[in-house]
Amino acid sequence: MESREAGVERLYPKIWGRMSARYYYLIQLRKQLERVIELFVKNSPHQLLADYGCGNKPYEPLFGPFVEQYIGLDLALNTKADVVVDPKGIIDMPDESVGFVLSTQVLEHVEDPKSYLKEACRILQKDGKLILSTHGYWMFHPDPTDFWRWTSTGLQKIVKEAGFEIVYFEGILARSSMGLQLFQDGLLFKFPKAIRPLWSMLLQPFIIFFDKIAGNKSRREDACTFILVAKKL
Repeated sequence: MESREAGVERLYPKIWGRMSARYYYLIQLRKQLERVIELFVKNSPHQLLADYGCGNKPYEPLFGPFVEQYIGLDLALNTKADVVVDPKGIIDMPDESVGFVLSTQVLEHVEDPKSYLKEACRILQKDGKLILSTHGYWMFHPDPTDFWRWTSTGLQKIVKEAGFEIVYFEGILARSSMGLQLFQDGLLFKFPKAIRPLWSMLLQPFIIFFDKIAGNKSRREDACTFILVAKKL
């Protein structure tokens, strides 16, 4: 029950809730994923989706209604995984077996991102699509590891080298708003737990304001998180 509630709160955070420090960020991430669903998933002939590094499957409520099967891939320790990924990153699935691979905030945690992306490419069907989000700027957050941050060009380069053509690329939280997010987080954990939501409620309106005045071009170049869709070549 707790993980399900956490998943719902991640999708629909409250400014006064325990996700208050991520309030605006999580809303923008959800909206971007909803846009991707509308553009690439909703009317697609591909009907099998693999969530690669699924965790507690927080985005299954978004994608699940538009595919026939939502398959969670993760390490054996995750009891919510439908298919096990071995410690070397090999997925126990045949080649070209799914139409979509979803990867949300996983790439920065894997030891070998090139192998991770090539394995995603391997299990995708012809013209199948990788839907991926990962961080440009973000605080250190090991789960259990945290290895990488990406520039917009660096992320596109590594995805293309894994056998993909990028067909959609956007960012959320541009430079100034992300700077405020990092400032918020830099002090957040110095406060007692009871004070943290108040601090977040003070900073979030400024984060929202500065993000609203940033252009989409700016976000594509320099952002907190990048969201892309890439087609298997």
